[in-house]
Amino acid sequence: MAEEKQDITDSRLTAIEMKLTYMEDFMKQLQEVTVANGGELGRLHDEARLMADKIREMSDLLEGDIPNRKPPHY
Repeated sequence: MAEEKQDITDSRLTAIEMKLTYMEDFMKQLQEVTVANGGELGRLHDEARLMADKIREMSDLLEGDIPNRKPPHY
């Protein structure tokens, strides 16, 4: 009887250890993806800022070519 309880305890402990191992691996993968996404987000933020600056620059250059008057439907 005691040996049977020991076998059950051992199998439960083994199952818990396996789940912990899978969880540790999953957390490692999740951390790698999070770090990669953070880097990509930073690059996209920089690119968006550069594009906004370029649009602002182009708008300033074209401002003199656009007449400052109301459209005909007003």
